[in-house]
Amino acid sequence: MSKSESGSNKMWGGRFAQGPDAIMEAINASIGYDRRMAPQDIEGSRAHAAMLAAQGIVTDTDAEAMREGLLTVLSEIEGGTFAFSTALEDIHMNVEARLTEIMGPAAGRLHTARSRNDQVALDFRMWVRDQCDAAIDALPRLIGALVAQAEAGADWVMPGFTHLQTAQPVTWGHHMLAYAEMFARDLSRFTDARRRMNECPLGAAALAGTSFPIDRDMTAAALGFDRPSANSLDAVSDRDFALEFLSSASLCAMHLSRLAEELVIWSSAQFRFVRLSDRWTTGSSIMPQKKNPDAAELLRAKIGRIFGAQTALLMVMKGLPLAYSKDMQEDKEQVFDAADSLMLALAAMTGMVADMTAEKDNLEAAASSGFSTATDLADWLVRELDLPFREAHHVTGTLVRMAEEAGVDLPDLTLDQMKSVHDGITEDVFGVLGVHNSVASRTSYGGTAPDNVRAQVARWKELLA
Repeated sequence: MSKSESGSNKMWGGRFAQGPDAIMEAINASIGYDRRMAPQDIEGSRAHAAMLAAQGIVTDTDAEAMREGLLTVLSEIEGGTFAFSTALEDIHMNVEARLTEIMGPAAGRLHTARSRNDQVALDFRMWVRDQCDAAIDALPRLIGALVAQAEAGADWVMPGFTHLQTAQPVTWGHHMLAYAEMFARDLSRFTDARRRMNECPLGAAALAGTSFPIDRDMTAAALGFDRPSANSLDAVSDRDFALEFLSSASLCAMHLSRLAEELVIWSSAQFRFVRLSDRWTTGSSIMPQKKNPDAAELLRAKIGRIFGAQTALLMVMKGLPLAYSKDMQEDKEQVFDAADSLMLALAAMTGMVADMTAEKDNLEAAASSGFSTATDLADWLVRELDLPFREAHHVTGTLVRMAEEAGVDLPDLTLDQMKSVHDGITEDVFGVLGVHNSVASRTSYGGTAPDNVRAQVARWKELLA
């Protein structure tokens, strides 16, 4: 049965002779969680009342009483004095019942020319839109924290990894800005999703529109939408706006989890790349030396809730015919939880990044080990000796093996040792083997050179301003 046809016996009207069984009432009710949409529900109803009066569908007196009564209901909800009823199923019926107590039977006119189907579609869309706005507000703060780290360490060297094995040296600033780019794309996805969802479903009624002379443009504008939705079936049927929010949230969460993983690794005694502040760590009940990166670990775990929410809602929606099915009552809890988890994760990561201290000396020591400048040596052989890259790769590999067997790094080999592998090598080769020389040489656009990092920091600071 449709949302507009279900409810308590009182709300169903004469069609049903008996009230719902207790178990049916429990499975049918959503007030335990959809009460979160009370501000959106009341805002939508106030706009609807104003439009009904403007179109002459209800009197100005009734409309004004509805609008004032709805503000009273909102203040009771926000003040914690509102008595929610499971028997009334959802936030819409709870609000309407209380409005009836406040102003009498005329409150029933509020539901003219709308259904709970378009009402819930409106409330949920507005709630999700608010969550997009919250993410759009939070992400620049995280990006700003990363940019501040990048500016402080624009020329600090650290190992760059592939397969978590030392690859080539990079700068700390370059590594921080990699995440800034990722979160910037997340920001653009939330912005895009918000733009697409900004169509107003109010006025679609149950599924076919209404015969009343409503003004959907008026309600759309009053509620901050760009336009009313163009198809009444689509307006009440789809939840792709919530799925797109969850998709954007999942991608953002994945980036948060990757950074959290690095903070866990980097703060370990084996790496000692960063120190996390006391605000974001805990101790051990038995081991006094421990400083555990609990915030990063919990953030890493919470990400699974966001991924799960997207999958759950896809499963709800995947087999539903048009228009409304009661299955769609199960569209909200996971979205609420995912939004909470995302905002908590964004706030925690912003705090951790802003407070953490990069251990410059440890970063440089790690960058100087593991033959991280081997690629620079191979490039030098190509550039200076005109060797084919594959031959240069082989010569470099031989030198790496020689250094490894001697227990030293590449810059510690003597010129004679290098010449024993290829006679053309000269003293100039040592100019490319230092990690600072290595990063300074990576001047291609998007490369790790300190000057590049500083230019990108300036760009980011301008964008964020």
